[in-house]
Amino acid sequence: MARALKLAWQGLFTTDPNPRVGCVLVRAGEIVGEGWHQWAGNAHAEVNALRQAGGRARGATCYVTLEPCCHRGRTPPCTQALIKAGVVRVVAAMRDPNPKVAGQGLAQLREAGLQVEYGLLQEEAQALNPGFVQRLVQGRPWVRCKLAMSLDGATALASGESRWITAPPARRDVQRWRARSSAILTGIGTVARDNPALNVRYEELQNEVPPGFDRQPWRVILDRKLTISEKARLFSLPGPVLIVCADAEQPKAESLRSKGAEVISLPVTTEGLDLKALMAVLAAREINELHVECGARLAGSLLQAGLMDELVLYMAPKLMGEASLGLLRLPGIQTMEDCIQVDIKEIRAIGRDWRLVAKILPKG
Repeated sequence: MARALKLAWQGLFTTDPNPRVGCVLVRAGEIVGEGWHQWAGNAHAEVNALRQAGGRARGATCYVTLEPCCHRGRTPPCTQALIKAGVVRVVAAMRDPNPKVAGQGLAQLREAGLQVEYGLLQEEAQALNPGFVQRLVQGRPWVRCKLAMSLDGATALASGESRWITAPPARRDVQRWRARSSAILTGIGTVARDNPALNVRYEELQNEVPPGFDRQPWRVILDRKLTISEKARLFSLPGPVLIVCADAEQPKAESLRSKGAEVISLPVTTEGLDLKALMAVLAAREINELHVECGARLAGSLLQAGLMDELVLYMAPKLMGEASLGLLRLPGIQTMEDCIQVDIKEIRAIGRDWRLVAKILPKG
């Protein structure tokens, strides 16, 4: 199963919105076939492994990181392929949360006489697809927020200057987080201040993606009053753009649509656009992992609404002094009991900078 998990990671950037899946076929203690889901719409991991194994699949055990599908989508059901090939045992790391499968694939295999097990390295398998699992179980994407700061907690100088806090290696590392995501979210303040591209610069990923692969995540802009400039850089670059405002029927919305953007409206709360409603909209569009690059206000709002799952924080080895902008805006925290707790998963050097990855823990 460890080998299957390693294979699955090879689809990190390319399978969206499908899950990343790896598969290994073993007969008489020998690997006879292996594969992973390489592209959305192409053959699943089990089929790729069966093709490599050929006739040697008969009598084999299949180790797969996700329960085999039992329905016909863009590809035929993998359960039937395994049965037809003569596989006698299937070990799945986890059940598929997709309601179209959800244990039915394993049941179908049992009914065909195969020995079936699941749960081996389940936690590692879930870590492969946090967004896919969360979207299908909770109805919202996995929200990952990227922030950068100096050692004294500043995100900008008092003048407002913020480029560049981190060095080129850290900025290249950010491209990996963007590339694995379904969408990139920011607020109108960041667009107005920095005029960002919010795209994936694949030339910086070198050999980490297949030749010719150029999928761009959705770029989602929260712009309540629809003040975005029609000359914004993101309109001139490839990839879909979604602008979320309070009134998508105003004249400017049509002008933005003529530039290729999609404009929708959401309800407004006392805190601004309804972020929970936004998550439901994105989930309906099969957004698995939502990568957030924004200012302190939006980051704080997501965190306080319980909608941030993971924090990726880059720390630069510099002191910036008194800053006009802090890392997160979190009003209302007055006691230690009010503090938001995190579970630090990783701290590592990225060039001269340090990267911290932390999971946000639920309150209570």
